[in-house]
Amino acid sequence: MATVDALLRDAVERLRRSGSDTARLDAEVLLAAVLGVDRTGVIAHPEAPVGDGAAARFAEALVRREAGEPVAYLRGVKEVLGLAFASDARALIPRPETERLVELAEAEITRRLVEGPREGGEPPLRVVDVGTGSGAIAVALAVRLRRRRMLDEVDILATDDAPDALELARENAVGHAVGDRARFRAADLVPGDEAPFDLVLANLPYVRTDVLATLPVATSFEPRHALDGGHDGLAVIRRLLALLPDVLAERGVALLEIGADQEAGILAAVTEMPGRWTGVVERDLAGLPRVARIKRVERIEP
Repeated sequence: MATVDALLRDAVERLRRSGSDTARLDAEVLLAAVLGVDRTGVIAHPEAPVGDGAAARFAEALVRREAGEPVAYLRGVKEVLGLAFASDARALIPRPETERLVELAEAEITRRLVEGPREGGEPPLRVVDVGTGSGAIAVALAVRLRRRRMLDEVDILATDDAPDALELARENAVGHAVGDRARFRAADLVPGDEAPFDLVLANLPYVRTDVLATLPVATSFEPRHALDGGHDGLAVIRRLLALLPDVLAERGVALLEIGADQEAGILAAVTEMPGRWTGVVERDLAGLPRVARIKRVERIEP
């Protein structure tokens, strides 16, 4: 019977030969998933025996990983802000960078609810997560607001134009016990009949078309339409910007995730919007431009 250490040594070598830049991590995570333990358990017990059935399942996962399939799809799960989300080919795998968008949204909602106490009977803050994909943004936000006991004061709508993605998003909402606290709707960006929204959130495709072929092979397993942002990466985002004057409340805020090289492009696009708008770009933990904050220029009362 093979041991954890023996299986890992062989797997790491195979994954390195296949081109993986994270061979050791991939092997440990996949073996842990097969064994039903966390990665720490695999690292801490290299001498532990692995049954033939588990070893066979690990071997199958390795073949798929050697072909480039993402670890998140092989495990069927991806962690976001400490929450486990079901992940498969129906939607883009949530990236760590998107956690910053959720944090900013939570801070914006908290500020509004704390600094401006709401009177009884006042309608909830209206939030839309545009292009929800796996539902990571909408669901993580709902969970975090529930912990703050603020969820009753917020209405969350999540939209996507891909029925399969919406199905996955609903599954994740149910899995985190917020299936009845977030609504999911098929739509091309924002449904105008539900506007206006106090907060518009979006992690839309922002990879330039000519860059797609240079991305790691794992991205080829993800839905292309969830990655392809056109010639400059901002094609879909510009479509959303064009809708903001009609769907964003007077004092509303849009928080849009962008690529690290798109700060100048998104700010230039904001200046082209009809009316008076302002935009700033928030940094992520690495100090890179990550989330554009867009709102109307506030009127100064005479």
